[in-house]
Amino acid sequence: MVWKASDFDSITHKLNGVDTPYTQAEKEKRAAQWNDAESKFAEDKLKRIRHMRDSNLQKTDFWVLRGNMTVEQSDWRQGLRDIPQNNTTEAEYDLILARDEQGNLTHAVWSKP
Repeated sequence: MVWKASDFDSITHKLNGVDTPYTQAEKEKRAAQWNDAESKFAEDKLKRIRHMRDSNLQKTDFWVLRGNMTVEQSDWRQGLRDIPQNNTTEAEYDLILARDEQGNLTHAVWSKP
């Protein structure tokens, strides 16, 4: 979600004990703060995804080294490398990081062939 100053139209703050609406400048400042915070949160999710991806690639490097990797294994590894280009929104990051009741990742990109 991208926050806009108008999202803060109905919000007030206490000024000398009186509920006071935010000024336009205050609304714009709040919107910028919320957008910055959400951007950093999404960046953290992408960092976690990249770390997990790199770990999976490293764990399966022996497939490449032994020289007889299957098409499915090659496609899976390429899919891992393509995660950042193919998924750019926080909603997509949430899907990639989704877990079941046992804590297992549920997105198909994590399923080794």
